[in-house]
Amino acid sequence: MTDQTPVSRRAGGRSARKAARAAALPDHMRPIRPGLSGGTYTPLTQEGMEKIHRAALDALEEIGLSEAPASGIAAMEAIGARLGDDGRIRFPRALVEDVLASANRQITLCGRDPANDLDLSGHRVHYGTAGAAVHMVDVDARHYRDSTLQDLHDAARICDTLDNIHFVQRPMVARDITDNREMDLNTIYACVSGTKKHIGTSFTEPSFVPDALEMLHMMAGGEDAWRERPFVSNSNCFVVPPMKFATESCEVMEACIRGGMPVLLLSAGQAGATAPASIAGAIVQAVAECLAGLCYVHAIKPGHPAIFGTWPFVSDLRTGAMSGGSGEQALLSAGCAQMHKFYGLPGGAAAGIADAKLPDMQAGWEQATSNVMAGLAGLNMVYEAAGMHASLLGFCHESLILGDDLIGQALRCVRGIEVTEDNLSLDVMRATCMGGPGHYLGSDQTLGLMQTDYVYPALGDRTSPKEWNENGKPDLIAKATARKEAILATRSPARLPADVDAAIRARFHIHLD
Repeated sequence: MTDQTPVSRRAGGRSARKAARAAALPDHMRPIRPGLSGGTYTPLTQEGMEKIHRAALDALEEIGLSEAPASGIAAMEAIGARLGDDGRIRFPRALVEDVLASANRQITLCGRDPANDLDLSGHRVHYGTAGAAVHMVDVDARHYRDSTLQDLHDAARICDTLDNIHFVQRPMVARDITDNREMDLNTIYACVSGTKKHIGTSFTEPSFVPDALEMLHMMAGGEDAWRERPFVSNSNCFVVPPMKFATESCEVMEACIRGGMPVLLLSAGQAGATAPASIAGAIVQAVAECLAGLCYVHAIKPGHPAIFGTWPFVSDLRTGAMSGGSGEQALLSAGCAQMHKFYGLPGGAAAGIADAKLPDMQAGWEQATSNVMAGLAGLNMVYEAAGMHASLLGFCHESLILGDDLIGQALRCVRGIEVTEDNLSLDVMRATCMGGPGHYLGSDQTLGLMQTDYVYPALGDRTSPKEWNENGKPDLIAKATARKEAILATRSPARLPADVDAAIRARFHIHLD
């Protein structure tokens, strides 16, 4: 009887723990969720941030940016920017400071389902996809092939089911559509019909934006409904670093602003190539370029929702190749997050990129390091957080699914450690150690905290070697592939209503069946 008692207690405790894990929690009690507040990791000192700010203002006042379109020059001159004889438009300090003072700091990015809305205030952290990969990673064949529209739609469908992927910015290019207008329109269709989360996309030419807006109005139920809750934003590379406006992208941005679409001001210099090699210098240039973009948006429509998208990347200085999975990249993104909060602006940057070609150990350390650091730094929008390989050249569905587990652990780090009288646990220690069972496995506190304080991987293996062997030595990639196939075998809940879908197909050439 004595020998059996511990076994009985352990079995009962395990059953209780399994039952606790199976019980659904209300959102506010979940251990991790969209919008947890970071900001505890600060690689830049206050003095460092102030120096970066002053240097960025100097760069805007003394160097300025070239090649703005005529419409942008006229708008920016009207608010106080100055066009020089050298064709560069410069921004006086007072102008930049006035624009900063009036910038929109209360941005919510809408999903088609309001449950997926993203509040970008403060240090709230959200993870999602992004990029423009031109290849899909076939993990079975260990092969890269051209990415297709179906791949993009499938990625959106997978993201729709993943708790820790909070938004879907187009992660790959539909290379099977050669006409740029049709590619842009089908990109929107493929993403919107795959997920009800917020979506980000790009446009090749400004003339494509009106058609895109027409399609979005149809999806939303009219222009007024769209303007009230725009569920797609424009990821806009408005600059070609160093310090040069991208003329056509600026015209796209103007069209999107007029159409009520939020914009991501994306500055993507590469340290050592198109940005200074020093980490601080790369941040200075990115901040300067995004401040110029903020002035541009203000000149077109004051208060329009614009995300401060400092996205400086890193070079491997031995080769000049991009190194998105490096520790320097993680520092860059964390430093940018601090500058966003220095200004009190909603911001985004890149993290989670792997230089590794496959979802292997190298990919794991590269993706985890930058995702954790970005979250701890309080980055509002962590772009490219899952699925990206080969320094943004390849996207992998299995890696996207595994990334959901990885980001879950990152979010638990972001949440931090709460200290209360209850969780100091002295009463529990007394009851356990003084005449109690001598362990905490079955205590009320343990059972109560299982789901509210602890995060469990969906695919990650925590079994013992013996259990692992008995279970057939399951392979992590194979498990991810099986989950992908299960997701894609079911009907997507994000599909558009049949009448809306039929109207869109009658108006536009939709390539998906």
